Amino acid sequence: MRSSKKAVFVAGMAALLVAAMSGSAGAGEASVVGAVATASGGGTYTFSATISHADTGWDHYANKFDILAPDGTLLGTRVLYHPHVGEQPFTRSHTIKIPAGIKSVIVRAGDKVHKDGKKTFTVKLPER
Repeated sequence: MRSSKKAVFVAGMAALLVAAMSGSAGAGEASVVGAVATASGGGTYTFSATISHADTGWDHYANKFDILAPDGTLLGTRVLYHPHVGEQPFTRSHTIKIPAGIKSVIVRAGDKVHKDGKKTFTVKLPER
């Protein structure tokens, strides 16, 4: 093989190797792209969160969403037990009791590789 063809071949193989090894990192962080809250009575609310993440399989998928108080206190977590490859974005719900006095919450998604995502969604709570 001539040296210029060999260099192109080696560079191409290196690029393929890097792409293969970083495939799970390419999915990026999980993001909340929408959320709504419905009052269920007695200070309990059902949160429906729409999450976007380029799930690649069991090694890298959106695996939870959290409900946080405005000060960052964790109020509840919905665990997502399997990848949603080909089902993006997707919506899941979680019902929790919210302490009196809280008027809004932050919904944050997470994935197995990057943990907590930076793109959150703030939801104003309906009247109790």
